Amino acid sequence: MELGFGKKTRRAYGLDEIALVPSLKTVDPDDTDPSVEISSIKMQIPIFGAAMDGVISPDTAILFGKLGGVGVLNLQGVWSRYNDAKSILRKIASIDREEYVSFMQKVYKEPIKENLIEKCIAKIKASGAPTVVSSTPQVAEKYVKIAEDSGADAFLIQSTVISTQHYSKKETILDLKKLCSKTSIPIMVGNCVSYEVAQDLIQTGVKAVFVGIGPGAACTTRGVLGIGVPMATAISDCILARDEYYKKTKKYVSIVADGGMTSSGDICKAIACGADAVMIGSPFAKAKEAPGNGFHWGMATPNAVLPRGTRIKVGTIGSLESILRGPAIYDDGSQNFHGAIKTAMGTLGVSTIKEMQQVEVVIAPSLLTEGKVYQKAQQLGMYKG
Repeated sequence: MELGFGKKTRRAYGLDEIALVPSLKTVDPDDTDPSVEISSIKMQIPIFGAAMDGVISPDTAILFGKLGGVGVLNLQGVWSRYNDAKSILRKIASIDREEYVSFMQKVYKEPIKENLIEKCIAKIKASGAPTVVSSTPQVAEKYVKIAEDSGADAFLIQSTVISTQHYSKKETILDLKKLCSKTSIPIMVGNCVSYEVAQDLIQTGVKAVFVGIGPGAACTTRGVLGIGVPMATAISDCILARDEYYKKTKKYVSIVADGGMTSSGDICKAIACGADAVMIGSPFAKAKEAPGNGFHWGMATPNAVLPRGTRIKVGTIGSLESILRGPAIYDDGSQNFHGAIKTAMGTLGVSTIKEMQQVEVVIAPSLLTEGKVYQKAQQLGMYKG
């Protein structure tokens, strides 16, 4: 496909442009099993809570684990900077929108304290919940060692875009392959959106690659930098690297779809595109236990030079349990993700996540509008404001 005489391109698709097609058979939802194993961690629900301060605290990470998912704690967030992080979070929720960015830049200038990192990890670990933490590549070697010594179960190295071929005259380059080989806990890495980068990352020894650049509800990377690939295409491209590597080595590296999913239907479509699990933030920022107090923000917001995230008001719709496991009191796919995944699996005629990855997917630009004129006009169901 040509963009113009001098530039060739191709069409990429988002999750809202595709639909899943049922097969010849159906399965009782009670007989489906949506559990997965990512980085040696068994998950009853294939969902990670995003490593964002408005979503995951030590307490919500513990609750996530008890409910069958995994909450990832950001080691560069407020929990590792302040003894009284809750008061800081209340201020973030109350600050005027015009003063928000400068205030956030000030909040995240507070130095990180290693004793608070150790304290947070120890608290999650003591609960028996999966203990997964994250940092950016620039400080990964230092914090991986602290996490390893503190008993973390896995470590996620995460940035807007990551690669094994990073060049810099100012900073030490992270040797991802070396880090994976010398670390006793599994390393996961993100984010990327292409087959070539996923292929490169998979060969370093990581246990999972996170896919998605800029689709998050609070992320402004696509607007600020113009970078990103719609999620349906990004996932589909990256799983080819996973499958080719497995065929060649018999080593399976999980692909986790990260961002852009606001409803249970989005989660189902991401898995059908080939993802082993998903990471989402804004739906869980709506939980009454969420540390953001009804607000959600991107972790690139505090960047001192070029902020790439905003604070959005998401409100509160119920408990974390109701969002993950139900019962749902809303009809818009914002609650009971576990039940929705199992119902979708049954309707599609599959019993496992691996089977769900094989279902037929069609391009469906009218999926969310066809026959929905009354819902749209009355702002009900799928069009609830």
